[in-house]
Amino acid sequence: MADVRDIMELDRPPTPELTREAIIGIDKPRKKLNAAPKPPRRPEGMHREVFALLYNDNKDVPPLFPSDTGGNGYKQVKIKLGMRKPRKWNWMPFTNPARTDNAEFYHWRRPSDDPKEYPFAKFNKKVDIPTYTDVEYQQHLTSDTWSKEETDHLMDLAHRFDVRFIIMADRYDTEKFCKRSVEELKERYYKINGTLSKLSGEKKIYTYDSEHEKRRKEQLNKLYERTTEQIEEEQFLLGELKKIEARKKERERKTQDLQKLISQADSQNDTPRKTDKKMPKKKVPNPSRPSRSVDTNYILQAVETAGIKFPDYKNSGVSLRSQRMKLPANIGQKKSKGIEQSLQELNMDINPTPTEEICQQFNELRSDMVLLMEIKSALTTCEFELQSLRHQYEALAPGKTLLIPPQLTNTEHEVKISAGEIIDVVGSPGTPINT
Repeated sequence: MADVRDIMELDRPPTPELTREAIIGIDKPRKKLNAAPKPPRRPEGMHREVFALLYNDNKDVPPLFPSDTGGNGYKQVKIKLGMRKPRKWNWMPFTNPARTDNAEFYHWRRPSDDPKEYPFAKFNKKVDIPTYTDVEYQQHLTSDTWSKEETDHLMDLAHRFDVRFIIMADRYDTEKFCKRSVEELKERYYKINGTLSKLSGEKKIYTYDSEHEKRRKEQLNKLYERTTEQIEEEQFLLGELKKIEARKKERERKTQDLQKLISQADSQNDTPRKTDKKMPKKKVPNPSRPSRSVDTNYILQAVETAGIKFPDYKNSGVSLRSQRMKLPANIGQKKSKGIEQSLQELNMDINPTPTEEICQQFNELRSDMVLLMEIKSALTTCEFELQSLRHQYEALAPGKTLLIPPQLTNTEHEVKISAGEIIDVVGSPGTPINT
C-alpha cells in the first residue's frame, strides 16, 4: 500500500514507531502450575496467635490432642493393610508368686509369648520379723507382764501385718489376752528385737522409750485441743516475751557501754601523775575531782586500737615493699583525703621511697593522723553536746547562765610529749593551766 500511494502521489500515513512489543509481541503472563493458594486473611481485631491456632497452610482443623506428627493427629497417616492374619489372644490362667494360697487368675495373653512371672509380684516386700526358739525365750525373753503365748501372738500379728502397730492393736485378741496399747506393743516388740540382735552380734540396736512416746502424744493432744482464747493468749504471751528479751538486750548493751567508760576512767585515774619539764609545776589539784591524765603508753595503745590496721605481708614468695604502704580497704574516702591533705601541709611526699624504715614510720605517721582526726571529731561532738546542755539549762531556768569552765572548752596549747612523760588530756576543774 505504501508503493501504490507513492505511484499515485497520495499522502502517506505516518509510519508507526517500531518497538520491542510490536516486533516480538506482548507475552501474556503464564499461570504458575501447582501454585500455593493464598492464605486466608486474618480478620480485623483478631490476634495473630489466635488466628494461627485456627488456621494453617493446609486449612486443616487443629487436632483434638497433641501428637508428634504434623498431620491429622495419628502416628501413621495412612493405614498399612497387609495380607497376614492378626495374632490371636487367649484367655489364659496365671498365678501370683506373692500369694501363698495358690490362687489362680486369668488374663488375656498371646499364645506365642513365653509365660513370664507376674510383673507385680516384685512389689511384694516383706519385713524381716525376728524368730526365736523355746530355749532362747526361756533364757533371754521372759517377762513378768508378758506370757509366751501372748508374745507368740504379738509376733504373729507383726508377721501378718508387716509391723503396722495401729492395725496390730486393732486386730489384737482382747478376749484371750488383756487389751494392750500401741506403746506397749512397740515396747515388747523392740525389746525382743534388740535382745535377739545382741545375741546375733549386731552393733546397731534400736531402743524404744514408751514413756517418752506417751508424754509426746499427751502433749500433742493438749496442743490439738486448745481453744481459740488459749491460742490468742499464747500469741500475746509470745509477743510480750519478745519485747522483754529486746529490752533485756538493750539494757545489757547499755551496761556494757557504761562499764567500758568506767574502766577507761579508772585506768586514767590510776596512772601516776608527773609534771612536764617544759611546763611550770605550779598546779593546784582539786581534791573534789581527780585529774584525768594519760601516760604515753596509753596513747600508743590508743593509736594501735584506733589507728589504721595495716596487713602483714608475711606470705611466701616475692612481694613489693610498696604494698605495705597501701591503705586498707576499710579506710573511707574521707579519711584518705584527710591524710593526703595533712601530708601536703607537712610538705611530704604522698608516695615516698619504700625502704624498710620509711615504710614502718610512714604507716605509723598516717595511723597517728587518723587517730588525730577521730579525736578532733570526738571533741567537736562533746563541745556540741556541752553547748546543747547549756542552752537547755538556760531554757529551763530563765535568768540564769551556766558558766562553762575554761578547762572544758577547746583551748589549744602547745604541748610536747616525750617518752615516759605525763600530760593532762582533758583537764580538771579548778586546775589552772599556765602557758
